[in-house]
Amino acid sequence: MIRPFRGVHPQVSPTAFIEESAQVIGDVQIGEQASVWFNAVVRGDVFYIRIGDRANIQDGTVIHVSAGTHATILEMEVTVGHNVTLHGCYIERGSLIGIGSIVMDGVHVGAQSLIAAGSLLSPGTQIPPRSLVMGQPARVKRPLTDEEIIGLDIYWKNYLEYTKIYKEEHLAQARLTE
Repeated sequence: MIRPFRGVHPQVSPTAFIEESAQVIGDVQIGEQASVWFNAVVRGDVFYIRIGDRANIQDGTVIHVSAGTHATILEMEVTVGHNVTLHGCYIERGSLIGIGSIVMDGVHVGAQSLIAAGSLLSPGTQIPPRSLVMGQPARVKRPLTDEEIIGLDIYWKNYLEYTKIYKEEHLAQARLTE
């Protein structure tokens, strides 16, 4: 469901995919070919959220903000795994946030970084580009290799394909009900 909050309507690219059980509320912009999947919540009620081109927000993820202090911004080609919480943070292009991770206010994740599943990034954490990060609290373990960087692209590219499949299925279902 896409709905306004206090008169501010989400702006969603016509090429984006929002699964119908997802909630997109308020001051949210979603870029070209981005996708928001089952039961995800993107709540731009007290500050803004920006989701870049070809980013994917997977099932059960919650994206929120802090009133007037911390927006949430995801640059292009970011992958956000299942059941992630992003709150008032900045994620640079091509990064992957692993399943079940929590990323808190003021966190900045550098480009092409991999946040391992279940990681907790405490408020204000700064992650350099091309980093492998894991733990609770999360720490940089090492730089990513060139091969690992190439591997990050597989995830967002897969979600472009999944989006295509789901859009085709949605059209097929609509034809059946006509």
